[in-house]
Amino acid sequence: RLRLHDGKLVKDRRFHLRTYPNCFVAKELTDWLIDRKEAPDRETGIRLMQKLMDHYIIHHVCDEHSDYKDAKLLYRFRKDDGTFPLSKDVKVFMRGQSLYEKLVSVEESILKVREENSVKYQRTFLGSEMIDWLIQEGEVENRQEAVELGRALLEHGIIQHVSNRHHFFDSDVLYHFWINFRRRRRLTELLNENSSRALCESPDSPFCLRKLNPEPGNTSFLSVQTNKEIKVVSAVRRSSITSLSGNSNAYYSAPPTLVFPPVAECNPKSVLKRPVTNEELLSPGAPYVKKTLTIVGDAVGWGFVVRGGRPCHIQAVDPGGPAAAAGMKVCQFVFSVNGVYVLHLDYQTISSLIMTGPRTLVMEVMEAIE
Repeated sequence: RLRLHDGKLVKDRRFHLRTYPNCFVAKELTDWLIDRKEAPDRETGIRLMQKLMDHYIIHHVCDEHSDYKDAKLLYRFRKDDGTFPLSKDVKVFMRGQSLYEKLVSVEESILKVREENSVKYQRTFLGSEMIDWLIQEGEVENRQEAVELGRALLEHGIIQHVSNRHHFFDSDVLYHFWINFRRRRRLTELLNENSSRALCESPDSPFCLRKLNPEPGNTSFLSVQTNKEIKVVSAVRRSSITSLSGNSNAYYSAPPTLVFPPVAECNPKSVLKRPVTNEELLSPGAPYVKKTLTIVGDAVGWGFVVRGGRPCHIQAVDPGGPAAAAGMKVCQFVFSVNGVYVLHLDYQTISSLIMTGPRTLVMEVMEAIE
């Protein structure tokens, strides 16, 4: 966006006796992407811009087109017209970026190369040191507010303990920025972000939202059913920042990802005694109670398996995982995910909502009254 402003591709334009501020012509932008080697061809350029539209970063100036057309149409960055949706996740990310830029731009920065257990880490700081700096710079009013900010930054993967063993504390524990905000990123990275999230085609195959015992060489999942029977099934090992860095015991290193076992080997019998319809769940006086669960995913996921659709139900829960700690049980029906009503959706769509959402998952479930 800033490069386009500097290159005068984003500017006030007049069309049909009306002036549209801070907009660009789609066809000109596609040309620019190819000229600057941001896209190898027009088709890729269109896909990249469609990604930005899907993520509410750009839009048609009159919102008459929901897709990106490589034509003489005017589009605009939502940050240029005040329509960019500032969710909690976006606010935390932008706050982290602002703090990072502020810290690296001063001469006597608290960000330093430090060593712990004979390992050197870049951009490190002590928890108490960061809190002192936040108060000194007027970023927060007190130490409690600073701790809450530090915890939010850690939970969103912006900072982390150097060995991934601790949350953020007002202490001499060593942390570092996990995201290098100044790394030049190419737009084509957007097209690869979901490449490992392909869903299997079988409507009966559940998706597993937690990999248990993530030691090297362990490729098993545990599927916990109502009769407490433990069933080990073969599964594909996921790749992640954690495994690439050789750190398998991370408190937090990357957003939890889904792992999809082969259909033929992971199709357990449903835990439901009988099928239940949406009408039955929602009918007045139905023997179901709605509960809200807040699940904070760890480095390997949230700890449950969903199956079916319209409505989906909880097929399995890892007894030692985050979901179980939040009160999730098998046979509960998924009512909403992060505020989105999902009773009418299948598990593939629900999985996408979970994967693209925040690490802290808020779910409403409907549980049968005993």
